[in-house]
Parts: sequence; structure tokens; C-alpha cells
Amino acid sequence: MVHNKLKPCYYWFPLLFILACFVAPSWSETEAEILLRFKDSLANYGSQLDDWNGSGPGPCDNPNWTGVRCFKGSVFGLKLENMGLTGVIDVDTLTGLQLLRTVSFMNNSFGGPFPEVKKLTSLRALYLAYNHYSGEIRNDGFTGMPALQRVFLAWNNFSGSIPKSLATLPSLFQLSLEQNHFEGRIPDFQQDFKQDGSFVNLAYNKLEGPIPYSLRKMNASFFEGNNLCGEPLPKCSSSRKKRTIIIIIVVAGSLVVLALIAAVSYILKDPAMASRFKKAEKKKPAGNVIMGKKEDQSSQHYRKLGEKAKLYFVRNDREKFQLQELLRASAEVLGSGSFGSSYKAVISSGEALVVKRFKQMNNVGKEEFREHMVRLGRLSHSNLLSLVAFYYRKEEKLLVSDFAPNGSLASHLHARRAPGEPGLDWPTRLKIIKGVAKGLAYLYNELSNLTLPHGHLKSSNVLLNHTFDPLLSDYALLPVMNKEHAQQFMVAYKSPEFSQYDRTTRKTDIWSLGILILEMLTGKFPANYLRQGKGGNADLATWVNSVVREEWTGEVFDKDMKGTKNGEGEMLKLLKIGMGCCEWDIEKRWELREALERIEELKERDSDNVEDYSSYGSEGDVYSSRAVTDDEFSFSVQA
Repeated sequence: MVHNKLKPCYYWFPLLFILACFVAPSWSETEAEILLRFKDSLANYGSQLDDWNGSGPGPCDNPNWTGVRCFKGSVFGLKLENMGLTGVIDVDTLTGLQLLRTVSFMNNSFGGPFPEVKKLTSLRALYLAYNHYSGEIRNDGFTGMPALQRVFLAWNNFSGSIPKSLATLPSLFQLSLEQNHFEGRIPDFQQDFKQDGSFVNLAYNKLEGPIPYSLRKMNASFFEGNNLCGEPLPKCSSSRKKRTIIIIIVVAGSLVVLALIAAVSYILKDPAMASRFKKAEKKKPAGNVIMGKKEDQSSQHYRKLGEKAKLYFVRNDREKFQLQELLRASAEVLGSGSFGSSYKAVISSGEALVVKRFKQMNNVGKEEFREHMVRLGRLSHSNLLSLVAFYYRKEEKLLVSDFAPNGSLASHLHARRAPGEPGLDWPTRLKIIKGVAKGLAYLYNELSNLTLPHGHLKSSNVLLNHTFDPLLSDYALLPVMNKEHAQQFMVAYKSPEFSQYDRTTRKTDIWSLGILILEMLTGKFPANYLRQGKGGNADLATWVNSVVREEWTGEVFDKDMKGTKNGEGEMLKLLKIGMGCCEWDIEKRWELREALERIEELKERDSDNVEDYSSYGSEGDVYSSRAVTDDEFSFSVQA
């Protein structure tokens, strides 16, 4: 009896032994061995991966292997960009890296079908943009990837429908599919896309139909180059009208076909007509004319740039480099806004630069554009982000500027912070607003012929250097922007004077400065900036005025602003200055000179003789009161 009970177990031992022979090696395989196997699947990497070898330091030793990102001694990410790589991305091998969370193979030459990345179930970020992948992506191509947050597949040759599994990824908040050949309708994305920096870019595909409700708050430029309708684009026409048009087309087409058949039958029955038809057919020119849709040239242009394509440098104090070097440089996507996409590029000298693509400047001629860029290149101030060079093409422009290591003011004011991570303190915010005012005053002086010396002053266009000094960016671009696009997105066109009277003045940039001051002090993002077209009546100044109408109080200040204990009096002074700068009535709005003088007088700590705040004017004089609802300030910050 005992023997019979053990017999089934006995038969399992050979099978378990065989499995152990195959499985045991994978249990003991090191990350170095896994990466070396993965390296064998690649091609054309030259000497760039020479430090990937088993005889030297490990992938996470000091220094790390090229392109390997580590966390606590384990491989966390792979960043093999701009290497001309071909071959196959061996996903099966990568599954052996237990802590792998991000992979980037952008700007290479990988082709063929989409790799089975869904096997990397813990992946958070996938960057495959600027390759040669083609074909359809299966609907389940991203199934089982709950942690995936960022997917960048732009500038490939993917076709077919957008995979439905993308629309159900619970953590997705950045999706870049532009410049492909996706077709059909956009799937119903189930994400709310309210996280800071969220975007879904589907521009320049072959998509059609209505835009899903969940994407209605996206930038309109993310949908251009398709046959789409619905918010944020113009409304869709009624389905009944579409059916009528389709019926008319079908009926008309049928009649044309019947008429052709009748005509051919008549010709063939008439010997004389048939003879003439044959003679005419012999006279047709030889050769074939192939008709097809014109391929989008933007992608091919940058991939096939020759030596004739050069950057134009606007400053003589900068080291020159070639456009090809810039395009081959290690690149990082910084964001995609209403003007275009931004990339950080590190060239061979180690210098970090920002390349920004603009597609809404195609109405300006080359010489006019060059003259304006040269003029901007002459500007030099410690609170301006310097323009380094530009590249002109009718369809789009590239502007190259310095890189600001501490990002934008908007990211520090509105991005989610880790628990316990402090926000900007009062001394830093005061330092920033003093620098912004100085930079704006310089623009007013140097570009005195422009009604809007800046035109787009907002927190995301205030960048911070390594010491948190502010650098104004995207300034003085109005003369080269397409007018319609400018009036849809630029901050100056959210001002009271444009909303009411369709005009801007020399005080419009001062209004933008006032809103920026209020944003810095309150920590609230100006909700009307997110709307396309005119900004509407409800803005940040309205809310501030409603809070301080009865009493100037510190309750309006950002709760994350530290160092306020001995500085509240100075903060209230700055709050008054902000209200004076964004006064609804242009005649009562402060001049920039007055605002600059008042800002310069501010200190980090209150003085013994605190100024009487009422000397700035009554609340009614500062800003006209208007009702505002909570709904008007329910918004998300977008890149």
C-alpha cells in the first residue's frame, strides 16, 4: 500500500530533473549576462557599446555601462538613442531584468513589426519614436501593462487602428503617436488625463471621425493633419447630413457607371465608332502614371538632411556646431505645448541645448524670419534665455537655445511633489519675480517698436537656471507667428482688452506680469489660460479680489510657500502690486516703470515700519468685482 502511494511521486522525479536542467541557468544568470545576450541581438552599434563586456566592471558599477540606468545597484532603464541601431529588440531577453522600468531606443533604424513589449509587464516608459517600424499594432499590444505611463511611438510608419489596449492603460498620461499612418476612429480613452504634463498627440495620421470626450481638453494641434471633428476642433456635422451626402455620392456614382457602360456598348456595336476608338487608343503616350497620396515630407526631411542644411547662428560668442551633430545628439523629450515640441540635446562638447519645433510660423518669409531672429540674437540680459541658432524651413522652424537645469516656474508651482518635499519659499519667489520684472523691462526698452515685447509671459515660459534665477523664454515671437494661432493660444490674447475690444496695448504684457505675480503668491494656475481663444471674464485676479475684498489677509497665499512668518507684510505689498498690474481698466493699470520700482523695494522680511497697504488704492480701484464659481477654477495643468 505504501509503495503504491509513492509510485506517482516517483514518476515525477525525472521530469523535475529535466526542468531543473533548463531553469537553473536562468536563475543564476547575472544582469551583465542578460545585457550581453541582448547586445548580440543588435547591429551597427560600432564601438559605442564597447564597455558592455563580461571582463570589466558590471553594468551598474562606476561608471555604468553606456546607456544603462541603475537604481540601488540594479538595472532600472536602457537609453540607447541616436546610435544607428538595427536588428531586433530582444524583448524576451529583457524580461530577465527584474527591475527594468524604462526603455528608450529613439532615433535609431529599427524596422519591421512592433515588438512584443507587453511581455515587459512592469514597464513605465517606452520610447521608440524616430525609427522605421511599420505595420499594424495588435489591439492587445499593451495588454497587461498596468504601470505604463509614457508611450512615444511618433515618426514611424505604423498603420491600421490605434490599439484599444492603449486606451485602457490605467496609468497612461503621455502618448505620442504623431507622424504615422494610423487610420480609422480614435478609441474611447478611459483615462482622465488630469495629471500634470498629460497629453495625447495624434497629429498627422489618417484618423477620422469625432474626438472622444476624454480628449476634449487637449491642445488642438495634437489632432491636426487628420480628418477629425469635435472639441477642441470644430463641431462635427450631423450624421443625417453625412448619410445624405453618402447616398447622393453613391447614386451619382452608380449613374456615371451605368452611363459609361451604355457608352461602351454603343461604341462596340457601331463599327465606325469602334475603329476610331482603337486609333485613339494607339495614340496614348507610353508609360504609367502612378497616382498615390503624397507622403508627408517632414519626417523624411530630417532623416535625409545633407550637408547643405545648416544652422544659422545668431550670436558670435558661441561655439558653432552642425545641424547633423544636433540631430544625432542624445535627446530627451521635454514637452509638447501650444507652439510645438521641445527637446533637450547634449552635443559632443557636453553642452546641453533645447531645440524647439514651431509649425505655426509658415506665413513668414525666410528673409523676414532671419532678420527677426538676428535681432533677438542681439538681446543680452541675465534674465533672458539666449537664442543660439535657428533652422528655417517653410513648413516648420527649429529654434535652439540654452538649457535651464531647474525647469520652468510652472513645474515648481504646480507639479506634484513627493511627501515632505518643500515648495518654493518666499525668498526664492521674490528673487524670481524681481528677475522677471527686470527682464521684461529690458524687452520693453530694446523692442520699443513692438506693442507686445513679450506677448506670451506665463509661468511655463519662466525658466530657472542652476541658482534659480529666472530666464524669460518664448519672447517677442508674435511678429513671426501665424496670427490665427497666436490669438488662439498666446497669453496676451487672454487679456481683458482683447476679450472686450479685440485689441492689445503696451500695457498688455504688464497685465500678464500681474497675473504671474498672483500665480506665484497663491499657487493657483490661471484657469482661463487653458481655454483656446479669448480668455473670458473669470481669471485669477477675479478670485484674488473676491478673497481680499473685505480685508487684505494672508489666507490668499500658497500654503506650500515657506518662510512666510516674517515676510507676510512684504507679500501683501507684492499682492497689491500684482493687482495694480492686472487692473481691468487699462487707464488705471500701472505702468511697468512703477511696478518695477515697487518690486525692487520689496524685502524678504518685514521692516519695522510696515507700509499702510491702503496707500495702493481701495479694493474697488484695484480690480472690478465679478462673480466667480468654483467650477471655473477646476482645471488641470497641461504641458
